[in-house]
Amino acid sequence: MSKQVKADFMLILVTLCWGVSYYMTDVSLADVGPFTLNSFRFLGAFAISLILAFPRLKTVNKTTLKYSMLVGIALVFVYIGVTFGVMYTSLSNSGFLCALTVVFTPILAFIFKKQIPDKKLAVVVIMCLVGIGLLTLNEQLKPAVGDILCIMCAVAYAVDLLITETAVAKEEVDAFQLGVFQLGFTGLFNCILAFLTEEPHLPQSGAVWGSVIFLAVFCTGVAFIVQAIAQQYTSASHVGVIFTLEPVFSGIVAFFLAGEVLLPRAYAGAVILLASLFVMELDLSKWIHRNSDKNKEN
Repeated sequence: MSKQVKADFMLILVTLCWGVSYYMTDVSLADVGPFTLNSFRFLGAFAISLILAFPRLKTVNKTTLKYSMLVGIALVFVYIGVTFGVMYTSLSNSGFLCALTVVFTPILAFIFKKQIPDKKLAVVVIMCLVGIGLLTLNEQLKPAVGDILCIMCAVAYAVDLLITETAVAKEEVDAFQLGVFQLGFTGLFNCILAFLTEEPHLPQSGAVWGSVIFLAVFCTGVAFIVQAIAQQYTSASHVGVIFTLEPVFSGIVAFFLAGEVLLPRAYAGAVILLASLFVMELDLSKWIHRNSDKNKEN
């Protein structure tokens, strides 16, 4: 098995964990508040990362810490969107809508960084609008509050990616340190919000403890570290396509563990959204040329 295949398999496991995270978040919110949950999740992940990689973290500089704080602020909005979104919409909807980051990223890159997107972006945006409409709009043509929050999550994560892209391009920023310290800042900000708006307390049941630990260890700490390692051995296009599986996993988990069944039009919208993600990530022209070259050789 090649290193790329192993890396892709590792990323599929990360994506599976993120797909399960929507259900685990829903279970945890039955006991602890949203900001308290995110405090446990990110501070726990930061503590694990600190223990496992302290020699690589003790040399952090001010520039890396500054960008870690900025990314942490963006992640606060990401997890406000996803955590509160899960409270007010279905698990399936939240999984598909939060995955729209892959579409919003090039749009924001064009607006703020003048990076000209591919021509296919217009097609993808239209597909997304149709898919979101079918998935979220009710008989009164209004989306649920949770759907709007999940879309906010996708936009905020696109901002996160653009800040990270700017940061890692700087020679003085260590990408691994950035990835770890952003967890610490995100956890700290959530902890402050928890004490301001909630009554923080430890989980009261084994099921919630299990969900919180799973979210902190596998969906946050291990996931960020594995992603950083795996991306050394696989291409960005592979990563993008693999991450589009997240809403599929979340929908499967929602069906089997939470008993969620969507309307037929909602499933049609989900399929269109998933297709838009693949269209956005796959380089069809390169794939066609590669296959034509193989046919000529044969």
